[in-house]
Amino acid sequence: MNNPIMAKSITYQSFAQHNYKQIPQLIYLNDEQIKDIEIVSHVLPFKTNNYVVNELINWENVPDDPIYTLTFPKKEMLTEEHYNLMKKVIESGASKDEIKKAAHAIRLQLNPHPAGQLEHNIPMIEDYKLTGMQHKYRETVLFFPSQGQTCHAYCSFCFRWPQFVGMDEWKFAMRETELLIKYLQEHKEVTDLLFTGGDPMIMKNKIFSTYIDAILDADIPNLQTIRIGTKALGYWPYKFITDDDADDTLRTFEKIVKSGKNLAIMAHFNHPVELSTKAVKKAIKRVLQTGAQIRTQSPVMKNINADPKIWAAMWRKQVNLN
Repeated sequence: MNNPIMAKSITYQSFAQHNYKQIPQLIYLNDEQIKDIEIVSHVLPFKTNNYVVNELINWENVPDDPIYTLTFPKKEMLTEEHYNLMKKVIESGASKDEIKKAAHAIRLQLNPHPAGQLEHNIPMIEDYKLTGMQHKYRETVLFFPSQGQTCHAYCSFCFRWPQFVGMDEWKFAMRETELLIKYLQEHKEVTDLLFTGGDPMIMKNKIFSTYIDAILDADIPNLQTIRIGTKALGYWPYKFITDDDADDTLRTFEKIVKSGKNLAIMAHFNHPVELSTKAVKKAIKRVLQTGAQIRTQSPVMKNINADPKIWAAMWRKQVNLN
């Protein structure tokens, strides 16, 4: 892939609504496309990073590039009515508070949590609502650690976007590991614990390992599998290679496996290009060496991967990478 502007540094740098104009590759966009980013990102969360920008996106194919579509705001993400309303507010010279108020009003019309998730899937213990957990399926509990409520980059399709735009009343988050452990001990039908978010791999290992150590020390016999839902392999594989806590993170994985629990990394890969860089290949190899399994998942998305040939290519790459 021809990317004329390449990053030499492996230090993480995020780009979001406040600083996206620092991305050098914006020279490939026209004024209208840049304006779309500005308007839509006031309503919906936008965050990317230097790895995605420099190694995954083919800027000569923008705006049709699948990873660009996966990570950058586009006009079509809002209704025409909402887009025009936000555009009018921004161009009127409104204050930051007025812009935030208009954006919030639009968000409330976008079904922030479908299927009544906040009402129907939140477990209770001793009349206390565990707002950082979901028990939607009999054998599986979802756990949302409060320090994992962001990601290395945001996907344009993400249905958990309220987590990232300051809508605290819609946020799943939990700090109390003790309550999680007590719930798992009392619900012996639960065999799987899924760390999710956001992305739990955004946490430094010194934080993540405190959750893991507490769970392992509790020695919960019915808990067989710990799953980690993460996009880090796709969006920031250096988490497992050169980040300052990369080795510690892998040692935590090894600790889980040595305890007798199954460890499954629930990786999100949406397009074969995410499996094509040297960094992701090395990261996958290092994760597998800990004894963890890597399972992959993705929705089918128009203009990103809605083509059988893309899925076949992704399958072959995943098989080759074990």
